[in-house]
Amino acid sequence: MVSSERKKDANQAADEKSGNETSGQKTAVIELPAALSVRELSETLKVSPVDIIKRLIRAGIMANINQVIDFKTAAVIAADLGFEARLKRRAAAGKTDRLSEAGKQSAQKADQTTGLLPRPPVVTIMGHVDHGKTKLLDAIRKSNVVDSEAGGITQHIGAYQVDFNGQKITFLDTPGHEAFTAMRARGAQVTDITVLVVAADDGVMPQTLEAIDHARAAGVPIVVAINKIDKPGANPDRVKQQLAEVGLVVEDWGGDTVSVPVSAKEKKGISELLENLMVVAELEDLKADPNKPAEGTVIEAEMDRTRGALFTVLVSSGTLKVGDTIVVGQDWGRVKAMFNDTGKRVKKATPSTPVEVLGLSNVPQVGDVMQVVDDEKAATAIIEKRRQEISKEAEIARTVSLSNVFDQISKGKVKELGIILKTDVQGSIEPIKTSLEKLSSDEIKVRVVHSSTGNVNESDIMLAIASKLVIIGFNTGAEPGAKATAEREGVSLRFYNIIYNMVDDVAKALKGMLTPTFVEVIDGHGEVRAVFTAGKTEKVAGSYITEGKVTRNSSVRVMRGKLKVFQGTISSLRRFKDDVREVTTGFECGIGVDGFNEFQVGDILEFFRNEKSG
Repeated sequence: MVSSERKKDANQAADEKSGNETSGQKTAVIELPAALSVRELSETLKVSPVDIIKRLIRAGIMANINQVIDFKTAAVIAADLGFEARLKRRAAAGKTDRLSEAGKQSAQKADQTTGLLPRPPVVTIMGHVDHGKTKLLDAIRKSNVVDSEAGGITQHIGAYQVDFNGQKITFLDTPGHEAFTAMRARGAQVTDITVLVVAADDGVMPQTLEAIDHARAAGVPIVVAINKIDKPGANPDRVKQQLAEVGLVVEDWGGDTVSVPVSAKEKKGISELLENLMVVAELEDLKADPNKPAEGTVIEAEMDRTRGALFTVLVSSGTLKVGDTIVVGQDWGRVKAMFNDTGKRVKKATPSTPVEVLGLSNVPQVGDVMQVVDDEKAATAIIEKRRQEISKEAEIARTVSLSNVFDQISKGKVKELGIILKTDVQGSIEPIKTSLEKLSSDEIKVRVVHSSTGNVNESDIMLAIASKLVIIGFNTGAEPGAKATAEREGVSLRFYNIIYNMVDDVAKALKGMLTPTFVEVIDGHGEVRAVFTAGKTEKVAGSYITEGKVTRNSSVRVMRGKLKVFQGTISSLRRFKDDVREVTTGFECGIGVDGFNEFQVGDILEFFRNEKSG
């Protein structure tokens, strides 16, 4: 229920509203119970709950969609929307008549979640390069700094909080959707709301589309900030049209995506943007228990020359205090000091609060989980358990590929095959996407999560890791860095130049009939520095391993300049007089190749193997 003071203000407003009504104007009459939830009121009035929450916030009432409000408060909102509210009379009197059914359910739910309190939303700003993400963050910060610390020196700790009408909002200061998804790839889902910045004079661009797909894959609500409305060529309606074409229909066009026109340069629309963020946060009903031992996620880390290992943690639940024993990743320590984003020392950090922490001996990784424990014994036990689970988690992260998707469907582990589609030209995307998604069945849904033109890049790989997706390319390839990351992380890559073959392979994969394909993996290189005789006819290459490694079961190519003179398998691998299984970079060895004796000093040996492709 709302506070008595706010009720009084709402009641006065209701009385004034009824006294100021014009006699000649007709309004729709509705009957409302003595108390009802925001959701019920929106359904009765047939308006968006967002509109109702906005009006409540403006009246000083912070309410979420399940909040129960009294009749007079509801009457004010109804009148503001053109309705005349009348109190519904019930036949039976008693305490049960005071609440609607939804209100009673809301009250019961509140009893079951004792200890959970509202927490500030965590917001990430994403969008195309040069559309004003950084300037918007600066404008928000300078306009709404927590505790009026405008004169403080901003510390770059990766996040900061602002104050809006007595409510806090946490902003993650990340470079973009790549960092957002890289954190998700490590299991850290820290963002509650995404602000998509689109320049009014430039419109929807490739990185805008990528940001939309990354936010959708994370299941995070999107608020659109149409920036640069002050520029002469600004055309917000064109931006809204382009967003509608990719499935983001804004509210004033009949959709459910909140959009706000802003100018970061002139600081226009900042308050409206923050108000809408609070509305979306209320709809999300964000809560946490501040009284339990703290947990959080590392969002930035560094080794400071004077202070040692420092990391920024975003507290997700509980309260972090100076002196707490903490486990972070595979390290532990005690919180010696904490600093906020203005460099001020703080003694505690509540849910959704970012703080820089001093207390570890080693620098953790971004995305590591921080957990408060009772003592050193508990910390070492947790670290040992985490170490044991690392290989298991890594294996789980690599489970979805075209070659094993049927097994995953059969075991009930996969209900959706998510695909990243990369093509050479834009015109190929829609027909391929349609053909692939038509393969959906009752057992599994096929969905193209992200599609764009060009080679597969590292951003695609990170999205695939974070959301368990496979990557399919048509008339395109992979950037070297992306290919290496995909191999290391076990991401499934498939490339085609005929659409029919692509669709046929996916269809076969879903039925468990896909024939495995093999890809070549280069393990290392060696240089022949001497040639020796072994036995009557066999020659052995005295070699130095220049990179990678060689194993006894490796395949090998003998290269003389750019010419391949032989390809075969290794028959012997020795260090001094001993047979060995493997020789790595920087060591010498003797290598025999089955069926080849024509080694020359200076020949390059390329060691490789064939692996099943996903």
